[in-house]
Amino acid sequence: MTAATPSIPGTTRRSGASPPAAVVARARRAAYADLVPPRPSPLQNRVTPFGAIVAVPERGLMMGNRGVLHDDASSIRRPYAVRRWIACVTEFRGRYQRVMTPRRYTELFFLDEATAFSAGHRPCAECRSADYRRFRALWRDTAGEPSDADAIDRVLHAERLDGRRKRTASVPFETLPDGAFVARDDAAWLVLGDALLRWTPGGYAERRARPRGDATLLTPPSIVRVLRAGYVPLLHPSARR
Repeated sequence: MTAATPSIPGTTRRSGASPPAAVVARARRAAYADLVPPRPSPLQNRVTPFGAIVAVPERGLMMGNRGVLHDDASSIRRPYAVRRWIACVTEFRGRYQRVMTPRRYTELFFLDEATAFSAGHRPCAECRSADYRRFRALWRDTAGEPSDADAIDRVLHAERLDGRRKRTASVPFETLPDGAFVARDDAAWLVLGDALLRWTPGGYAERRARPRGDATLLTPPSIVRVLRAGYVPLLHPSARR
C-alpha cells in the first residue's frame, strides 16, 4: 500500500503545483526527526587541519566527504573509504539527507575552506562548480600535468597521507601563501599575511607574527601551489578580526 503524501504546513498547493524546495526540505527534516532513534551528540564528523575526524559541537562553514566511514550506530570505523576527498557547500538545491544515514556517505564538516584544504580535500565539481573550475585551471597552470578529477585525486592522496598518518613537509615560512596551514607547538596555524592564526574548532584564536626559518607544512604541496597562483580560499570570519 502506498502511503499518502502529507501536506506541508505553511503552504497552499495549487493543482499540479509543487511547493518550494526549501519548504519541502524543512518538512522532510521535521518528519525524519520523529522517526530516527537518538544518537550520540555531538557526532564524530568534524575535520581538523591535521585531517583527523573529531567529535565537537561546532559545525563550521563547509561540508565534505571521503565516502562511507560510519556504521549503523553512527560511529566512525575508518578514516576514508575512497580517494576522492571533496569539500562542499552545506546547502545545495534544497537537497536533504539525514547526517550519517546508514550505508550513505559520511558528512564531514570543516571550519572553512582553508581547513578543508589542509586536510587534503578539494572543491566539489557539482555543488561548487565555479570553484572547482578555478582550482582545476590553476592546478593545470602550476603543475603542468593532467587536471581531471581522477588525476588531481591521485596526487592529493599521495600528498596527504604517509601510510595512515598525515604527511607533512618542511618548507621556508617566507614561501607560504595565505591560506596554508602549518604545525607548530602541537597546534595547527593558518598563514595569513605576516601572521599565524591558531586554529580551534570554533574559529581562529591566538595570533602570532610569522616567524623565519622552516615550517612544518600541513596543506598538501600541490594545493599550496594553487593558493600561491591566486586561489583565494573561504576563511572563517574570525580570521579577519
